[in-house]
Amino acid sequence: MSTSGTDGPSGPSADSGWRGSRDVWLAAAKAAFLDGGLGAVRIQPLAAGLGLSRTSFYWFFRDRAAILDALLDLWDVQNTDALVAATEAYAETVSEAVLNVIALFIDEARFEPRFELAVRGWAHGSDAVMTRVNRADARRLDAIRAMFERFGIPSDEADVRARTVYLVQIGYISMQVRETREERLTRVPDYVKTFAGAAPTPAEMARFRAGLGL
Repeated sequence: MSTSGTDGPSGPSADSGWRGSRDVWLAAAKAAFLDGGLGAVRIQPLAAGLGLSRTSFYWFFRDRAAILDALLDLWDVQNTDALVAATEAYAETVSEAVLNVIALFIDEARFEPRFELAVRGWAHGSDAVMTRVNRADARRLDAIRAMFERFGIPSDEADVRARTVYLVQIGYISMQVRETREERLTRVPDYVKTFAGAAPTPAEMARFRAGLGL
C-alpha cells in the first residue's frame, strides 16, 4: 500500500475513493494529541474530523499503536533532528554557536515546545515512551557537548555547559514559562555569556536577530 500517487487533499469528490495520505492522517493525530492529549488520538474521531472513512486509516497505519509510534518519530525528527542541526550550523565563535541553538529554541516553528511538553507528559505514563525520550535527551546533549568541544572546550567542561544550555531550555518548557519574545531576547546576551563563557559581539547579536526576522 503506497502513500504516494494521485491520492491527495485537493478537492476529492464524494465518490473519488480518496483516502487521504499518511501525512494527512499524521497531522490530524498530532493536532488531536496537542489539543486533547493521548486519549484524543482515536481512529474514528480522526476519520470524522477529516471527513474520511475509518477504513481509510488502515491504508496507512496498521492500528492505533502504529500512528502513535509515528507521532513519536515525528517528534524526534522535528525537535531532536532540528536541535542537532542547530549545533552543527556554521559559527565562527562559541558564542555564535550558542546563539544558533538559542535561536532554534526561540523559533517555535523549528522546535515545537507544545509537542515537546506533550511527549514528555506522555512519557510519565509509559516506560517505552520514557525510553524514547531518554534516548533523545542523550542524543541532544551529545550534540551540544560536541559543539562546545569543537571550539576547544575540554570534555568535562563541555559536558557541564551542554547540560546548562539544555536543562535551562527543558525547564522553560516544563515550567511553561510565560514571557514575551522581547523579554526573552533581552536576556540572550547574558545567557550566552553564562553558557559560553563569552558575551556575543554586537555583530553576532545583529546576525542572530536577523536570523529570527527581527
